[in-house]
Amino acid sequence: MYKALSTLVLLLLTSLLLCPSAAAKKQKTFLLGMSAAFTGPSKGLGIELYRGSTAYFNHINSQGGIDGRKVVIKFMDDGYNPEPAIRNTIKLVEKDEVDCLFDYVGTPTVTRVLPVVKHFNSHEPEYLFFPFTGAQPQREFPYDEYVFNLRASYRQETWGLVHNLYMIGRHRVAVFYQADAYGRSGWDGIRKALKEKDLGIVAETTYRRGASFNESMHEQVEIIKKGKPDAIISVGAYEACAAFVRDARDAGINVPICNLSFVGSENMLELLDGLNRETGKDYTSNLINSQTVPSYEDTSLPAVREYREAMAKNPPPPEGFAKGYTPLQYSFISFEGFLNAKVMSKILERVSMPQYEGNIYAATLSIRNLDIGIGTDVNFGRGKHQGLDEVYYTTVSDGKFVPLKDWMRWSK
Repeated sequence: MYKALSTLVLLLLTSLLLCPSAAAKKQKTFLLGMSAAFTGPSKGLGIELYRGSTAYFNHINSQGGIDGRKVVIKFMDDGYNPEPAIRNTIKLVEKDEVDCLFDYVGTPTVTRVLPVVKHFNSHEPEYLFFPFTGAQPQREFPYDEYVFNLRASYRQETWGLVHNLYMIGRHRVAVFYQADAYGRSGWDGIRKALKEKDLGIVAETTYRRGASFNESMHEQVEIIKKGKPDAIISVGAYEACAAFVRDARDAGINVPICNLSFVGSENMLELLDGLNRETGKDYTSNLINSQTVPSYEDTSLPAVREYREAMAKNPPPPEGFAKGYTPLQYSFISFEGFLNAKVMSKILERVSMPQYEGNIYAATLSIRNLDIGIGTDVNFGRGKHQGLDEVYYTTVSDGKFVPLKDWMRWSK
């Protein structure tokens, strides 16, 4: 009897040493790998996206995490440049062994990272979740299988802008865009939308990625001016787009200037508001920005109330990247990061279920009619790797971007 009991105890001890317990498994974190711009002229994009996601994950972690596991973002700076983004991705996957890639920022970076992600999938599954870009490459063969998008595409944003401008009689559209994959993606969406209405771009000009607010856009403004546009769509980041607005208004171009969601509305407005105070002129009128999330001012939405409560705790920028940057109280970008994290958490909850354990791909495809508190549900599935399709429109009022309720104010 004693010998049999001793043998049983020995077997139990051996099994505990050889097999990690359920408790030990739950102590492991969910590690998400993020490469984004935390330095340079576009740093506000990466910082605010990170802060929004961190705000939600902090809330989840304070309640014990997901199935006992905390969610942690392993962040790396790429300065909004492709080569560092590639190096960061390789390190995150091979050295840090992240559970997935998450919250990447920008078309030029993501586009170059896609072949790397595809290559990793030839060995074992690796997926990129919710990049902050509406470009087409990650939505089309051969890369769409390895990426899950939450936001609407640039084609959807540009189609909506062109359509609404067309309906108010503004048919002469000019384009100012970043000279890279992001700018070309937006330019192509505008061109296609205009072609549907038997129209073309009346003038177009580019700027170099990384251009700062202090740089002159006078040459670009002169090119646009020759086309005699009655509307302009900008496809760029906040410093360059604010510089273009400044120089366009100084040159007497007072037509509506539209920007895509990627621009960083609040960061751009902060620069233009500074100009208003400095010069006494008005640089914030006749601005229209498309967005891929609802207004964070709409407190009738449960997600907005949750977001504002979480951001009231002032989540800090990524450690080491706070110098010279003042975090925004609220922004469309941090709200998008918050929603990214909320949907990601729902996916990770399913990963912990027996039927999906270890299979993040299957867990994501199972998401149907997910209510995240914004008035429209999130859906994924086979051949559907984009969760949301809504595009929202905003304009400046009382020093902030608010929902645009009446396009007819710009009617010709």
